[in-house]
Amino acid sequence: MSDQIQFIVEKLNQEPFRKNYNLITFDSLEAVQLLQLLSDVLGEIDPKHAVDIREELPEQTAKRMLSLLGILKYKPPGSISDLSAFRQGLVTGSKPVIHPVLYWLLQRTNELKKRAYLARFLVKLEVPAEFLQDDTVADINKQYEELMEAFKNLHKECEQLKTSGLSTAEIRRDISAMEEEKDQLIKRVERLKKRVETVQNHPRMLELARQLRLEKEREESLAQQKQEQKNQLFHAEQRLQRAQLQLKEMHHAVADSKPESLMKKLEEEINFNSYLATEKIPRELESKKNSVYFLQKVVAEPAMSQSDLSVLEIKINEVNAQINQLIEKRMMKYEPIDSKFSMYRQQASIISRKKEAKAEELQAAKEEMSSTERQMLQKTSQAQELEGSEVLKGDEFKLYVNKLRSKSTFYKKKRLEIAEITAEYGILQRTEELLKQRHEAIQQQLQAIEDKKGISGYSYTQEELERVSAVKSEMDEMKGRTLDNMSEMVKKLNAMVAEKKASLAPVIKELRQLRQKCQELTQECDEKKIQYDSCAAGLESNRSTLEQEVKGLLEECAQEESNYRYINCMKRNLEIQLQRAKEEMKLYISSDPQERRKAIREQYTRMILEQENLGKKLREKQKVVRESHGPNMKQIRMWQDFEQLMECKRECFLKQQNQTAIGQVIQEGGKDRLVL
Repeated sequence: MSDQIQFIVEKLNQEPFRKNYNLITFDSLEAVQLLQLLSDVLGEIDPKHAVDIREELPEQTAKRMLSLLGILKYKPPGSISDLSAFRQGLVTGSKPVIHPVLYWLLQRTNELKKRAYLARFLVKLEVPAEFLQDDTVADINKQYEELMEAFKNLHKECEQLKTSGLSTAEIRRDISAMEEEKDQLIKRVERLKKRVETVQNHPRMLELARQLRLEKEREESLAQQKQEQKNQLFHAEQRLQRAQLQLKEMHHAVADSKPESLMKKLEEEINFNSYLATEKIPRELESKKNSVYFLQKVVAEPAMSQSDLSVLEIKINEVNAQINQLIEKRMMKYEPIDSKFSMYRQQASIISRKKEAKAEELQAAKEEMSSTERQMLQKTSQAQELEGSEVLKGDEFKLYVNKLRSKSTFYKKKRLEIAEITAEYGILQRTEELLKQRHEAIQQQLQAIEDKKGISGYSYTQEELERVSAVKSEMDEMKGRTLDNMSEMVKKLNAMVAEKKASLAPVIKELRQLRQKCQELTQECDEKKIQYDSCAAGLESNRSTLEQEVKGLLEECAQEESNYRYINCMKRNLEIQLQRAKEEMKLYISSDPQERRKAIREQYTRMILEQENLGKKLREKQKVVRESHGPNMKQIRMWQDFEQLMECKRECFLKQQNQTAIGQVIQEGGKDRLVL
């Protein structure tokens, strides 16, 4: 719980809340402040809920928060009774209810923002069925569902584009570059087509070139597969060598060890594990439980001020002083025998502490060894990923060192050669610079002479003509070479085609024979299929007729069975009624009066007599009531008249009293005037 509160305080102190709380101030918040804080967090997730709770009723606040928590799929802990307690705690602002909600919301704020945003468009409005019977409402509801599905698809595409890591600018640049490359390729293809159209039989040559390209690609793929298989074989051999080395090491370890040493190691491990399981871990668990209990007790108590803490510190000091005094008194009362026991106790406690320390050191060493082994495995895996091979050991490492030495000597020789070449390159570069300078000086002198003679530019034009002629001769040579190459390629392709035809001739003959067989078999298959279909249709019709007959017989059997059961039930009822009639006759004929009373006839006769007597009594009462009805009604009317008379008298008496009181007041007022 303390970790939750600390996490909540840290999140509330960050953006966008900036509450500047600490554990004490947060724990001292009142219920209304906690509800407002929860409303602010919900408002950060969904802006519609950024509301001041003082402006709405508590029921509205609880309903709003519960609806949003339901949309966000918050599950309160506990059963249905706990859910009602959760709602009540949310209304009253209870800390055990609000704190877990805040912890859950602040843990996954970004995810809940996304869920709240999607809920605005994906929470379906429930339309009653009677309204959906209207065509207009049904069409609108259908459009609403289609738009919801379209929104889902668009949102998924948007999320995929966001996670793909490609920006629109990069895509546009790639598209523009690909379009430029496409234009260049189209132009090159057109030029090549124009050049190839002049060659005779160029479609066949193109087809042969395409086949040649496909065969080359296949050859490359096969070479790549061969190389991959070689690499796999090499790695498998390396793994086999390592496994053999590990097997040798294990054999050496088993050969050097003895059963006594193995048993001793096992006993030491068992003793250590039993000590951990029986003494150390239960003691640590008990101490952890006590600390957790005290911490929960501290958390459950209200917030304490500095004065309360100072009072508690004073009490703790007093209790410690009393404990020390009691210990001193006890030590003073010890006898010599007890002092010996105390010495042994001290030695035992020292030994137990040393034992605990050594056990902790051993456990720490084991943990460190396991962590180093994990690190070693990680490093070896990283080395395998980087270099493609595992760490070498033993003889393999020595061979690797010898290879490195030979490579280092070879590297030194090549380095000396490179140094010599670089020195020679510097000398040649310097000579080139000198020759360029001399060439420029000669060119200037030649230009000056041409200017004097009036033929400026002659040398430049002569050089250009020589260069153009040289380029032309090179192009002619290249064209000749390309034509020769193409003619050689055509010859090779024709030879290859002839070889392929020769190799495929027997296969084609076999294929023709197989085609004839295939045609015969297909005809036979079609005939058999027609026979099968006709036979299957006949069997299907027979099966359907038999099924109908069986169905009719089953229905008839079910009807007869129901009739049989109904007749059995009627028979049982009649047997029961007959048995009851026989028993009734037996009781009625019996001479014993007690048994005759048990008969149903006797019981009904007694009931009839009782009802007749009751009817006589009621008729007599009715007669008496009819006779006394007239005088009684007359007496009621007389009492009503008497009541009205007394009411009139009371009203007259009250009026008379009021009149006499008013007269007395008037008389007193007149007397006062006379006195004045």
